[in-house]
Amino acid sequence: MSDANVKELGSTSVPRPQVPPLTRMVIVASIVLIGVGAAPFFMDAYSVNVLVRSMIYATIALSVDILWGYLGVLTFGQSAFFAAGAYATALVFTYGGFSAEFAFAALLIGIAVAVALAGLVAFLAFWHGASALYASVITLVLPIIVTQLLFSGGTYTGSSSGLTGFDTIPLSSEGWFWVVGVWLVVLTAAAWMYTRSDAGRLLIAIRENEQRCKYLGLNTSNIKKVIFLICAAIGAIAGWMYANYTMVVAPEIAGFTFGTELLIWVALGGRGTLFGPVIGTIIIDYASAQLQGDFPFVWKLVIGIVFVSVIVALPRGILPLISQAANWFRGRTGKAQPHPYSQLQLRKASRSEHNHIAAGSSGPALAVSGVEKRFGSLEVLSGIDFEATYGEIVSLVGPNGAGKTTLMTCIADGSKRSGGTISVAGQDIGHRPPEECVRLGVGRKFQTANVFDTLTVGECLQIARARLDPLSKWQKSGVCSLPPSAMRVVRATGLHSDLNVPAQVLSHGKKQALELAMVLALEPKVVLLDEPTAGLTKAERTLIGTILTELAKAEQLCILLVEHDLEFVREISSRVIVLHQGRIVLNGSVDEVVNSELVKSVYAGSGH
Repeated sequence: MSDANVKELGSTSVPRPQVPPLTRMVIVASIVLIGVGAAPFFMDAYSVNVLVRSMIYATIALSVDILWGYLGVLTFGQSAFFAAGAYATALVFTYGGFSAEFAFAALLIGIAVAVALAGLVAFLAFWHGASALYASVITLVLPIIVTQLLFSGGTYTGSSSGLTGFDTIPLSSEGWFWVVGVWLVVLTAAAWMYTRSDAGRLLIAIRENEQRCKYLGLNTSNIKKVIFLICAAIGAIAGWMYANYTMVVAPEIAGFTFGTELLIWVALGGRGTLFGPVIGTIIIDYASAQLQGDFPFVWKLVIGIVFVSVIVALPRGILPLISQAANWFRGRTGKAQPHPYSQLQLRKASRSEHNHIAAGSSGPALAVSGVEKRFGSLEVLSGIDFEATYGEIVSLVGPNGAGKTTLMTCIADGSKRSGGTISVAGQDIGHRPPEECVRLGVGRKFQTANVFDTLTVGECLQIARARLDPLSKWQKSGVCSLPPSAMRVVRATGLHSDLNVPAQVLSHGKKQALELAMVLALEPKVVLLDEPTAGLTKAERTLIGTILTELAKAEQLCILLVEHDLEFVREISSRVIVLHQGRIVLNGSVDEVVNSELVKSVYAGSGH
């Protein structure tokens, strides 16, 4: 495909030249590394000693911020993974002696134990349908269990006294300062690049609206598991460094108290900022050590007062306030930087062979047979039977409570129905979850516009394509490839001029259009639209109706539409199905249904 054919449309703004993010990060990291190298020559031995421990803690706080601040998983369990790395090191050195080979083996053992433990937690916490509360409760219990195991280890683990006096890597305090400092800078830089990449935006999307991610075909459970395991490994590496440096390990490092302290440090620094938790942890731990020496009886009270004050006055932490002040200053001086998506361009995607449906495909696009849905003794759907073909717009109408939205849910999520079968393009969806139904060709738009509010329009569209176009993990690609159907919606509704605009500030009509474009970006075979014109103006309803009619014919989409506006239904539908009290009472042509006395009586509430 030539460049002339590739570039479809883009933002209208003209950005000023910027330093590429990777180059900017390399420059900043280099400056910080120079500072790390020089710092020990200007500090006393006690400060160097404390700061080594503080930087080790900062690496764990960084992993907590990735999980809590970006992914939305509130975890108390990083202390357990930290202890896994520390105790693996102490046990190997205590009972096997020290050598370079044993040091490397201890690192691998610590990571393996932490990852295995995290894998068990992830299995219990991130299964399909689990709420965020599961992860918090399980990780809340994990440090308590690990601590009790260490206590019950007796003399082998040192019980309550822990293990001390083992030989470790022979480095001075200054040497450890440089090693840990370099590791912290490299780790923070890598985390910064990842969280600001296209793939990093996906973490925020899961945090904000995991349901929409699932209905975009993304296996959010697996994504959470992978990130959780990586963060567990980071915790184990930090534990390995801690044991090597301090030559002391005790059950307290695995405990609930330490796990909670990590959350406090992240909250104070600024959740979801990376730099805030790192800097906050170093400052708080260093200040605590100084206060503990100067004010041994009140230092915890001082730290507690500071924490409560910050949480009350600055619920987002300290760094976001500093960032806002800097942005305000840049705005006043005319040095404000354009949004990174001001250069994003939309490109026409090549049709995915997996989802391509040629005109005149044989067999129904959607076949529903004997579908039932019950909530206990309450029967919501009963004996639902119908078929829909490619290129057809089938409208579902009926009074409130008829079961229309419930039927859409059963089609989009195979685990929701109580009985019957549903097939998409000849394939039974079985009891597949939403993300697997999407892979079969189902795309669902919700009754209320369901997008990612804090992400930009361009980012929302990129995430909608993530299943078909893998996201870059280290940079912002600046390109979003969309199929012609989604491109048609974006162009017709003016969203191409709003690529750098947060979705939360869009008008209601544009939010509806954005969600429709996101659904069409999946290249679905069957499109489920739940009241797509709700709250729209007459002009917007006409535009959406025209777009849907054109797409059904041009793209051979099977569109199933739930709608209360019978005039809109009359204008665009190929066929109309009437639901009442969970049953199909009429299935026929538009004129036959709209003019039916049965439909009038159903809407009037007189039954049938």
